[in-house]
Amino acid sequence: MFDFSQIDKTWTLFLDRDGVVNYELPGTYVRNWNEFIFYPHTQENIQFFNSRFQRLILATNQRGVTRGIMSLEDLEDIHVHMIKSIEEKGGRIDRIYYCLDGDPSSPCRKPNPGMAHQAARDFPEIQLTKSLMVGNNMSDMGFGKNAGMKTIFLKTTSPDLNLPHPDIDLYFNNLDELAEALKKS
Repeated sequence: MFDFSQIDKTWTLFLDRDGVVNYELPGTYVRNWNEFIFYPHTQENIQFFNSRFQRLILATNQRGVTRGIMSLEDLEDIHVHMIKSIEEKGGRIDRIYYCLDGDPSSPCRKPNPGMAHQAARDFPEIQLTKSLMVGNNMSDMGFGKNAGMKTIFLKTTSPDLNLPHPDIDLYFNNLDELAEALKKS
């Protein structure tokens, strides 16, 4: 069992996007800013996470661009507005990494650890063994484990997942519960 008391300001927090930061759209993709809806308290939780972690990184698979469901400009527009909204509440995301590739063998496509390795190259202070990956899919958990991170599963879109699971170190119902557990540690 992973103990939050180990976390200090040298740790990094990786978050998935859809199903963690914002609501997923069942059967499709969030294609533009008008379809992007934060989960309640997300911006405030991110502000709190910034006080506990040295870096906050978003790592997200976004093959909807490659599939032609949305454009790269749409994706970047979502991220610009998302960051602005988070900053207006006093929080920050240090960098967003996204993988457009739909090929499962692509090094950047979760569960492969390419986005984590890129973040560690871009921010040399990131130690992946002192990082948490928070996601709502098993590909997020595989990504975290493949990069050497601790993993936290949010049951937002898969409440009936059979737990415990060897790729999941901890699990919570949502980001609010994770923030509350960190506050108590």
